[in-house]
Formats: sequence, C-alpha cells, structure tokens
Amino acid sequence: MTDFLAILSRLSDWQNLVDLFLVTLIFYALLHLLRGTQAAQLVLGVLIIGVLVFVLIRTVELTAFSWLLRTSSLVVFVAIPVIFQPEIRRVLEQVGRRTPLFLRRTNGGTEPLINEIVRACEQLSARRHGTLLVLEGSGGLREYIDRGVEIDGEVSVELLLTIFFPGTPLHDGAVVIQSGKVVAASCILPLTNRNIADRQLGTRHRAAIGITEITDAMTVVVSEETGAISISVGGLMDSRLDANELRRRLTEFYHPRPIMGNAETEEFLA
Repeated sequence: MTDFLAILSRLSDWQNLVDLFLVTLIFYALLHLLRGTQAAQLVLGVLIIGVLVFVLIRTVELTAFSWLLRTSSLVVFVAIPVIFQPEIRRVLEQVGRRTPLFLRRTNGGTEPLINEIVRACEQLSARRHGTLLVLEGSGGLREYIDRGVEIDGEVSVELLLTIFFPGTPLHDGAVVIQSGKVVAASCILPLTNRNIADRQLGTRHRAAIGITEITDAMTVVVSEETGAISISVGGLMDSRLDANELRRRLTEFYHPRPIMGNAETEEFLA
C-alpha cells in the first residue's frame, strides 16, 4: 500500500502527469488502430490483466509471484510480436502509406482508365458476372500479383468481360490493375476477419475488404447474385453504387485531395 500511495503522490508533479498522458495516448492510439479486430480485445485484456498484476505486486508482498513475472517477461515480449504479427504489420503499413514518399502510379491520364472500368462494371453488373478488381495505390501488391496469372494488358471493357465470363479459367480470382494495366488475374487475396453486417456478402466481398485492410488499394466488386456494384477502401465497403458514383469514387482515388487524411466513408461493417 505504501508503494501505491507513493505512486499517487508523484502525480502532483507536472512532468509525471505529462508522462502518464503520453503513455495513455499511445495505448489509445493502438486500440484505435486495432478497432474492430480480434486483436483489440486481446490487447484490452492484456492491459487489464497487466494493471491488475502491477497493483497486486505493489500492494501485497508476493515474492514467488514477483520472481515468476520477472523471469517470464522475456518470453512475453518475444510472444507478443508472434501473436500480433498481422496487426503489427497493418499498423506499420498504415503509418508508411501516410508518408509522402510513395505516389500513386498511372500511365498518362486516368480518364480513359476510369471510363473503361466504369463501362466494364456496368456490363458485368447487367449480366451478373461476379467481378473483383484491385486498383493499386501507393503501396505495392507484388506478393498478390505473383500468386496470380500474368496478363500485362491494357485495361479495356473487352478484356475484363473476357476474364470474368463464368466458366473461364481466370474468372474466380481477383484482377490487379497497376499503372493503368491489367497486370495479373486469378489472384488470391486475404479474407477479412471482421464481422460483416450484411450476411449475404460472400467470399468475393470478404476478399475485397481484406486486401484494403492491409493496403491502400481500392477494390471494385460486382455481385454475382444481385449485380450490385460495391467498392472498398480502408477496410470499409460502400454498396449498390451507380455508374456516376463509381466514376466519382474512382476519380477521388486516382486524384486524392491534397489534405491530411481522407473523409471517412460510411461504415458498412459491424
């Protein structure tokens, strides 16, 4: 109890208050970045247990328990990166993509590219052909491109209709568009682990959300069941877009406004 009271007495010093504020801010930012993921619950549980254990060993003399914690601390610090590897990678990628070191790459003007994508999605939607397009942002998608079939063709309505025609060898995976070209098809993407509010969304939509959770890419999806056109950016999905709205969102993606941060889309996930 004496140690606990001593800790409380130190809070009267402004430097200690600033120190406590910074630590609190770091943990808040961490939980905010992990919000909506299973890791957020794990981190919150670890923090609660850590605080309880700290208060316990400071207020009660537990020699054996304190020794066990000291000897196992190294194991804990080694285990944390292993347990939270996907989330740590996601946080680092989010920090990196907010730096001005990488710029979105396109060949020439984007207007013809946007026109071809919109026209193709309109026709695919009318025919209810399942579609998944991944538009590369400032970060690379090489590891996903390597998993697919190399195409290296100009983006055109005819090419996209051919790739996503039901029964063709390449229609099941994702098409990656990089620098204004279709660089690969039939690419395998990671699925999101988040709970989706709309239970009707299947694997194609989960993959569309999953890749945008860990990269700054945009995905465009056409539902095979309903023909609805959806997009996903930053792990959030907007559904049932018409051609005009799709064109506007593609234009915003390829020509982002020069401000700090983008306006958040309406959250579609629970």
